[in-house]
Amino acid sequence: MNRIVLGAVAALLLASAGVFWWPGRAETEHGAPLPTLAAAATDPDALPSGDAAGLIGPAPPEADEATREQRRFDRVDRNRDSRVTRNEMLAPRVDAFRKLDVDHNNLLSFEEWAVRTSARFKGADANGDAILDRAEFASTKPKRPLPPKCNCTPPRQRSAKGRSAEPPLPPEDLDEGEEPAG
Repeated sequence: MNRIVLGAVAALLLASAGVFWWPGRAETEHGAPLPTLAAAATDPDALPSGDAAGLIGPAPPEADEATREQRRFDRVDRNRDSRVTRNEMLAPRVDAFRKLDVDHNNLLSFEEWAVRTSARFKGADANGDAILDRAEFASTKPKRPLPPKCNCTPPRQRSAKGRSAEPPLPPEDLDEGEEPAG
């Protein structure tokens, strides 16, 4: 019941707002004369007319072209003293170091540096004995990208048989017993 009453009140409010809004809109005059440039000629503060014959404006400002090396130097020189200190040079690498330094002692151990490999080892060690057997080690094998479902390579990269001409894998990337392609 309350919803019906609230809906009716909202509808009446919208209708009354529309009644007051509709006649209050600004209307343009149809057929009003356009302003003439003759009136602007009598007023010295008026804008210049469209006839710009013989007028020359100021030259556009010259942009100083900083070379790529100057821009790189300016990114590193944080205090803008035209000198790069060792701390300024190492500052961009601090965040990467802090991410690797998990114990926050400002010393990077081998384990912290090799965090990806350590994480892969921990993930593969299913029984938690800190030793990988053959089955656990096999789970660390890098995943090869899946070949596309269509032959989407451009024609110049296709071999004569219609397959894409991909270079064979180097021998160190081949699995045990796998033969090189080609």
